[in-house]
This record gives sequence, structure tokens and C-alpha cells, in this order.
Amino acid sequence: MKNAIKYGIIIGLLSGSWIFLLHVIGVYGQQTEISDKISWLEYVSVIIPFLGLYLGIKNFRDNYNGGRLEFFEGIFEGFKIMLVGGIIASFCMTVYVQFVAPQLGTDIMGRIGGAGVVGVLFTLAVSLMLMNKQQTL
Repeated sequence: MKNAIKYGIIIGLLSGSWIFLLHVIGVYGQQTEISDKISWLEYVSVIIPFLGLYLGIKNFRDNYNGGRLEFFEGIFEGFKIMLVGGIIASFCMTVYVQFVAPQLGTDIMGRIGGAGVVGVLFTLAVSLMLMNKQQTL
């Protein structure tokens, strides 16, 4: 669990920082009436969970699991990482919506749900990439 907490905190803090950075450079400030528009900078944010999951699951495989990783072990570790990261990122987003941009409330919650789906897909992909080849079935 120590590995999941470490990489979950990294993902959560980087995602929260990215949210505030987007606000500082004005991405969210331009979307007061129509919040359906998504800036290309928001698409860049998918790099954060992908790299965090990749590094976290790889670290789990190499340092905690003796260099071996089965598919379901990778999925389980990835879900733990995403759970911790998701809680922290959701907290940052809630603070942002509550105190900085309350007009974006419902739109932001939909994006948090979408981020959860992306996290699940990344967990599956990274687990497939990093798992060891099975010798026997």
C-alpha cells in the first residue's frame, strides 16, 4: 500500500496543481457561459495519470513484487494508486469550484467522472504493458 499511496499522492498533487495552473493562465476563466468547450491544455492533463500509473506499477513490479507482475496484480495496484490520486485531485477540484469558480460546478463534476474512466483504461493498458509473459496457462 505504501507504493500506491506514494504514487497516488504524486498523481493527485500534480493534477491539483494542473487545475490551478489552468485557472492562472485563464483556461477556465474564459468559459463562464458555455462550459462545454474544452481547451487543448486540458487534454494534456491525461499525461499525469498515465505516467504516474506507469511509474507506480513499474515500481511495484520491480521493488515490491520481485520483478514479476501478473495482469490482475497490476490492475489491483493501479486501482489503489488511482483511488488515492482521485481522492486528492477531487478534493483540489472541489476547493477550486467552491472558492474560485462556482459557475463551473456541474461541468467539473462530469470531468472528474471522465477522469475516473480514463484512469481505469490507463490501468488496464499499463498492466498489459508491464505484465510478465505467462509461461503456462
